[in-house]
Amino acid sequence: MTQRVYFDHAATTPINQEVGAVMMQAMEELFGNPSSIHADGRKTRAAIEKARKTVAGIIGASIGEVFFTSGGTESSNMVLKGAVRDLGVKRIISSPIEHHCVLHSLDHLASEEGTEIVLLEVDPKGRISYETLEAILRSDPKPTLVSLMHANNEIGTLHDIERIGAICAEHGAYFHSDTVQTLGFYPLDVAKARLHFCTGSAHKFHGPKGCGFVYINSDSMLRPFIDGGGQERNMRAGTENVAGILGLAKALDMAQQTMEERRQQILAVKNRLKSGLETLVPGITFNGEEGHAQHYKILSAAFPPGPRTELLLFNLDIAGVSASGGSACSSGADAGSHVIGAIDPGGEKKTIRFSFAHTNTLAEADRVLEVVGGLMGH
Repeated sequence: MTQRVYFDHAATTPINQEVGAVMMQAMEELFGNPSSIHADGRKTRAAIEKARKTVAGIIGASIGEVFFTSGGTESSNMVLKGAVRDLGVKRIISSPIEHHCVLHSLDHLASEEGTEIVLLEVDPKGRISYETLEAILRSDPKPTLVSLMHANNEIGTLHDIERIGAICAEHGAYFHSDTVQTLGFYPLDVAKARLHFCTGSAHKFHGPKGCGFVYINSDSMLRPFIDGGGQERNMRAGTENVAGILGLAKALDMAQQTMEERRQQILAVKNRLKSGLETLVPGITFNGEEGHAQHYKILSAAFPPGPRTELLLFNLDIAGVSASGGSACSSGADAGSHVIGAIDPGGEKKTIRFSFAHTNTLAEADRVLEVVGGLMGH
């Protein structure tokens, strides 16, 4: 049986072997409760703090600004709801193509707290207007949080977070960025981007599921989102996911150390697939920005409508190719994507997102092209 090709790394990544080894060792040896004051507890606590120092160092934060969570969704909920509750934020400016954990949090805040929500329009490539953002902030100085993702998880368009950070700083707005898709793939300096908050999730960079972190600038500290014991310096109650935290730090460190080599490999595979699809499928287009303004691990292909493309995602799966029809978090039910709807309202094309890791090969790209060619009648 032919081995499956996994081209859905924006949804989740397989755990790195070395990361798994670190986690197994933690589960076997670091069983003490980090809140206990005896030697076993202190040993576990020291390992967690070492992991925190690793993460903080990579993003340019102080160790007191990094808090471990269950992932990106919890982290973004914590920031958005905490900013309204604790920082007096009356308005949140975001975009219609954010991840659902942001958009659904905004819906909640609008209905339950009366928070004003402003969604910036995006153009057909998924770009916001920086000038519009600036004009809104300039025209009304009410306490505002700007929440804009670094890279879109479906089409890969990158926002210039340093430019957004500068605009927010000029107008006294708080700035949160969902950096889940870019951590481990692009350098991030929270001070340079003037971020007050950003979020990460280990399973997007070959770490474990169920573990993430939130960066909270020490000048914008929030109250706890989950109440209970005094874990995470009273910020996030619940006994820590020790193995997950150590796995996250190891995976992020490995991604940071090998970023350029991984990027080159991913780009080679992506470019092979893209050029092959252009040859095979007349009328195919690609969503999002081109080149440096698009995340290099994402290729969002828009196939022309027709009987052969209607069940393309399903048939790719049967043929042994894992890809996605839209957002990862709803890819089980192909209900149409809010991102594609925002950039191409009423569009008829069938979008398939291919997303890559450094573990993918040119041979796998060729295999997918062979499968697509067969399905398209070549």
